Amino acid sequence: MIAVVVGAALGLILTLFGTPLFIRFLVKRGYGQFIRDDGPTTHHVKRGTPTMGGAVIILAVLIAYGITHGILMLTTSAASGPTASGLLLLLLMAGMGLVGFFDDASKITKERSLGLTPWAKITGQGGVGVLFAVLALQFPNDQDITPGSTAVSFVRETVLDFGVLGTVLGGIVFVIWANLINTAATNAVNLTDGLDGLAAGATAMVTAAYVIISIWQHNQACGGVRAVDAVCYSVRDPMDMATVAAIITGALIGFLWWNTSPARIFMGDTGSLALGGALAGFAILTHTQLLFVILGGLFVMITLSVIIQVGYFKLTGGKRVFKMTPLHHHFELAGWAQVTVVVRFWIIGALAVGLGLAIFYGEWVLTQ
Repeated sequence: MIAVVVGAALGLILTLFGTPLFIRFLVKRGYGQFIRDDGPTTHHVKRGTPTMGGAVIILAVLIAYGITHGILMLTTSAASGPTASGLLLLLLMAGMGLVGFFDDASKITKERSLGLTPWAKITGQGGVGVLFAVLALQFPNDQDITPGSTAVSFVRETVLDFGVLGTVLGGIVFVIWANLINTAATNAVNLTDGLDGLAAGATAMVTAAYVIISIWQHNQACGGVRAVDAVCYSVRDPMDMATVAAIITGALIGFLWWNTSPARIFMGDTGSLALGGALAGFAILTHTQLLFVILGGLFVMITLSVIIQVGYFKLTGGKRVFKMTPLHHHFELAGWAQVTVVVRFWIIGALAVGLGLAIFYGEWVLTQ
């Protein structure tokens, strides 16, 4: 438990004090954000604001994770080194962040709001996602539990298991399923990152929920002292995943100090893709894949607004449901102040997280 507290504190401190240093670095080199010409006119004043702030979040998480485990190994006698699950989460987060970094770099060098081509971005996301999914089925512990599972999960593994298709085919289907989750999560966070602090605050709520979920899974782990066999959790390294979730939450809060309105830095695709990857990793490795749809309800709502808008536009030959998508821009054009949109969307995000946690806990209570 001490790792969770230490990690969160380190993540917070590193981004809180490291972000202004990175802002100065970016300003000196003129690495600023380019704004969509068809977006709300109020956003044009943001042109030139430093971007790629997600690099600070990623570096803070990696450094905090290393320092936390270093402190624990020096101060405790129990095994407290990095785990397979923790390292896989960091791999997916950093890998997706690297794809986002190339996207941001392309925008800066070409001086436009569009970065990598859709196919280039999908290829990068797919490559990282496949590597993560394949490795997730490796590294069994002494209970033969691997970080990932071929079973589809809600609050725990369900009756649907790709493993019935055989080791090879089941593994292939799992890789495809994991990539669908990863692609959906990364693009959802990317779409949400359109207003100052919106994506950072919303993501911090979900990662905070995964701190609670992972600690609960650790306390109720199969074979543990507190576990009830009928409702225990077969999840590998839940406490280390709680540590990673706490570090990310702390790092986001520290970054939000500089990213809230009026933002002095944007996370860019470097940050939004990295955070989406992290959320997908938590959903897969904590065996809460379908529950993530509820926990990330705000991201789902914003993504659906884009799907509905595009679909309706094509079906009707140019008509629109919303003034503009993603959804937060619709309310901006309807006259809401940016801060009002952000806070109200945070409230929706918090309600979705609360509902997800209630379902997670309620299932455990009802199945005892």
